[in-house]
Amino acid sequence: MKFFSILSLSTVLAVLVSCSTAQKLETLKPEPDDASPLVYDANPSLINLPITVKLSDIENQTNTLLNGLIYDDSNIEDDDIEMKIWKQAPIKIQNDPANPDKKIKTILPLKATIKYRIGTKKLGIELYDTREFNLNGVITLSSEVALTNWKLNTKTEFKSLNWNESPTMQVFGKSMPITYLINPAVSIFKSKIEKSIDEAIEKSMDFKPNVLSALEKVCTPFQMSDTYESWLRIVPIEIYSTNAKLKNDQFLLDMGMKCNMETIVGKKPESKFSANKIVLKPVAKIPNQISANIAAISTYMDASKIMTNNFAGQEFASGSKKITVKNVAIWHKDGKMVIALDILGSINGTIYLNGFPSYNPKTKEIYFEKLDYVLDTKSRLMRTASWLGQGYILRKMEESCRYSIQPNLEDGKKNIAAYLKNYSPMPGVFVNGKMEDIQFDKIQLTNQAIIAFIKINGTVNVSVDGLK
Repeated sequence: MKFFSILSLSTVLAVLVSCSTAQKLETLKPEPDDASPLVYDANPSLINLPITVKLSDIENQTNTLLNGLIYDDSNIEDDDIEMKIWKQAPIKIQNDPANPDKKIKTILPLKATIKYRIGTKKLGIELYDTREFNLNGVITLSSEVALTNWKLNTKTEFKSLNWNESPTMQVFGKSMPITYLINPAVSIFKSKIEKSIDEAIEKSMDFKPNVLSALEKVCTPFQMSDTYESWLRIVPIEIYSTNAKLKNDQFLLDMGMKCNMETIVGKKPESKFSANKIVLKPVAKIPNQISANIAAISTYMDASKIMTNNFAGQEFASGSKKITVKNVAIWHKDGKMVIALDILGSINGTIYLNGFPSYNPKTKEIYFEKLDYVLDTKSRLMRTASWLGQGYILRKMEESCRYSIQPNLEDGKKNIAAYLKNYSPMPGVFVNGKMEDIQFDKIQLTNQAIIAFIKINGTVNVSVDGLK
């Protein structure tokens, strides 16, 4: 009898211990797909790049390049002419009133010394007469303008020459006025002047360094939100350009950048700007209204943190049995999302679910279609914790496996709007624009991240003001 009492007590204690101790669930982990580079189908966007260059900028650059002695031909043997030309005062460049908004007028004060040789060489005897002319006047030139291979090119034509002093020629060491002789002979050096002006403007108006420098700054990842640690990254593909247009006192150059726009969640991403890969293509017109396609990239690590927060403070119960989810990890496998839930309570361990991510446009939520336990987890639950394998518990978990992106869309719109309000990544470069409603497009899975594609209609302008 005493033995029976001890046995009964031992049995009761064993039952109590078994009831109070949580069951340990051992499940097989579905391994993620092998890691590979983050590759996804991108839809390019177009950003307008209006460039404004004032004629005063061109004037300053031209004066810097053409200073003092601007032409020097000291060899008289090749064409019987030796010529030196000096700039006497700053060059003036303005809209040509004779051809407004079509040509530019250049006013060049100069002095020139020209040695002109007449004669021949016979039987080794030089029979030459060399005369030296001194010119001091103001030349007016008119130039057509075009954009070729990043450079502003001019086709300059000599228009007039007004003398400050009458042209002279050295005769027996004395200066003799020869205006009546020199006016017909201006053709000797006018082509030299035209060429010098064209070369100086082409050299000073090379837009490529300025545009690429501006693009490099614009393409540097820009932090849009501290809360979500979201970054906007622009990856350029091609640059389009219309021809340069002259309007009043400035040149207008419409350019457009075909690019991929990405929103990346997490630490600051690296810039993907590569100047060597930028190609300039001529087009007739750059569209004003554009559709920006932004790829919102959430790595599985970052998405797992968000899902963990969604489960915080929730209990999943059936009768007296209950569990809480302490941690969530998600990854990609065979075209599906695997969701690993670390659970504590009546059962301790990790359960694995999988499903297809989808988007509900009405609630603006990402959810998982056909969410179910993976085969091994389902089998083990049926043997050890059938209550957890019930459809009711699974549906409750499914509700927590939804993620509303409405706040993200609104926050993203707010943050992008700040980027479009005179944002200046460097002096002389300004980003402006406007946008309409943000629309969700599609979801794509990669081995490393969930890519949500968002469409934004509106305009984005990156203006480059002047040449620095």
